[in-house]
Amino acid sequence: MASGAVDVSVAAPPDEVWKKVGDFGGVADFFPGIDSFRLEGDERVIGMFGMEIRERLLARNEADRVLTYSVIEGVPVESHTATISVQPEGEGSKVIWAYDVTPDEMAPVFGDTYKAALASLENTFSAG
Repeated sequence: MASGAVDVSVAAPPDEVWKKVGDFGGVADFFPGIDSFRLEGDERVIGMFGMEIRERLLARNEADRVLTYSVIEGVPVESHTATISVQPEGEGSKVIWAYDVTPDEMAPVFGDTYKAALASLENTFSAG
């Protein structure tokens, strides 16, 4: 299993950032490249990269601003877990997207994808 994490500093208060990233059904608002999206209970189905990816919400902690989910279908992985957290950083926030994935060769794919999503997230706040 390979582990990794990407992060970004956002010029917005943690609670404001959490409203966006803590909404399991709101990922389409900031994640680039999504062609289709639907929420089915605790699962979301994302159409992107010519694939339909199903993810399941595993845990969400409002007080700590932490959300954990897993890719369960649509990507060639044996296992995947990702955790997004929002922490105070100065007058803004730090968003960390950590992940564990098997096979190890998929780690750079997830890292690059999450890094692009965080850049897009940062832009949603800097754009006003």
